[in-house]
Amino acid sequence: MKFNILIAFSIVFLLYSCIQEQEDADLITVTKHIDDYLTQSASNGFSGSVLVAKKGGIILSKGYGWADRENKIPNSPSTVFNIGSVTKQFTASAILKLVEQGKIKTSDKIGSYFDQELIDKRDITIHQLLTHTSGISNITGGFRYEEASKEQFLTDFFESELQSKPGTKYQYANANYILLTAILESVSNQTYGSFLQDYLFEPSQMKSTGYKSINFHTERLAHGYYYNRTDEQWADWGTTQQHLPYNDNHWYSIGKGDIHSTVEDLYKWHVALEDNLVLTSKSRAVQETPHVAENDEMTSFYGYGWAISKTNRETKMVAHNGSNGLYFADFVRFVEDDAVVIYITNAFLGSESENVGREIGKMIFDTDYKATPIPKNIYELIHGFMKTNPSENAERLPDFVRTELKGEFINPSILNILGYSRLKKEDNPGWALALFKLNVKLFPKDGNLWDSLGEAYLKYNNKEEAIKSYTKAVELGSEESMETLNELLENE
Repeated sequence: MKFNILIAFSIVFLLYSCIQEQEDADLITVTKHIDDYLTQSASNGFSGSVLVAKKGGIILSKGYGWADRENKIPNSPSTVFNIGSVTKQFTASAILKLVEQGKIKTSDKIGSYFDQELIDKRDITIHQLLTHTSGISNITGGFRYEEASKEQFLTDFFESELQSKPGTKYQYANANYILLTAILESVSNQTYGSFLQDYLFEPSQMKSTGYKSINFHTERLAHGYYYNRTDEQWADWGTTQQHLPYNDNHWYSIGKGDIHSTVEDLYKWHVALEDNLVLTSKSRAVQETPHVAENDEMTSFYGYGWAISKTNRETKMVAHNGSNGLYFADFVRFVEDDAVVIYITNAFLGSESENVGREIGKMIFDTDYKATPIPKNIYELIHGFMKTNPSENAERLPDFVRTELKGEFINPSILNILGYSRLKKEDNPGWALALFKLNVKLFPKDGNLWDSLGEAYLKYNNKEEAIKSYTKAVELGSEESMETLNELLENE
């Protein structure tokens, strides 16, 4: 009997070892696929940091490209980025912490917190602010880096026109989370930054995360980079700290975005949530509940600072992304698969930059899947073609772009923007005219593009072709072209 038990135990142990060896081999394969994807993307200009963990273990934590190009400081897992609207989960968590403390309820109406004449907004609830169902417009409030006092923002909020009756429709609006921040500061008698530090960041051991108060060397801050289409080169925007108001008049930014963090710290936050270190399991369940559909197809729902959806394996995914137009962050938690992807970039190349976290997610669960590297910024790509080709080769451009981007040329505004940029520089017909002509060939039913072509012909004193172009624009419904066309015909 003992002998049989020993044999059975040995067989089980052997099977377990084989399974474990296969899982370890799969992790090595997945990690290599992810790293290859990001390394190849970096050769096209990708810049950022990524952390991937599965079953409680980090399988990749690495930086790519430059945090500071001029000073040759590379990105690393400890580089600090602006995380955009990933900030909202912290604001929502702070509100839930107040709920746990018995100081507020999510059913509370905002009329009890403000003295302003609320009129149609008195009965908006904290729950509706958290779920973007308050009815407030997504344009309420000003530009995020303009100075605005709390009083100015509150005036903007309460004097704005509601887009829908509170509680009836989902409409993502940053103003909801700024107002939540005002409530947080009023109830807690603390600043937003200090409350988050005391109740969220410190318990999670996040030492490189904050809004405006930072306690680390500024050299760790990633600069934001954008492709300057006029200068035809990448430009350094600087750091968010240089753009945020130095005083407390930051009320177009706070609560909705612009928190700084690292992929390492965000992973600590993920672990703290999973282990109920900052919020109770009840609060976390409420936060990750799919409260309201984000789209008509009902494939994604909004919780409290998180978006909730299903993977193609029908498992729960809790995620949120964010951007200020330069930085882009994506925090994707596969909560039922015990996996997480945290991705931040400081050089947005194009729409493919938004898909990095999801592409990595595919690789985690499919060892055979290899993601296509992020291509170069399309404007940089086209400028490169223009620098190495005469304008007579313009018709080769679509095939070149199609090959490089692995897709069709579908955005008519791109060549139009580049055409106008060149029109200011070229005194004689060249790439500007060639781009406009190519654009109407690619998108012949767009009247606005024919108007642009007409403008280019006028600059180069080709009145006959200008009339033809404006006539075509009018035929396609471009009312703005009518006045110019009439003037040209009158002077015939």
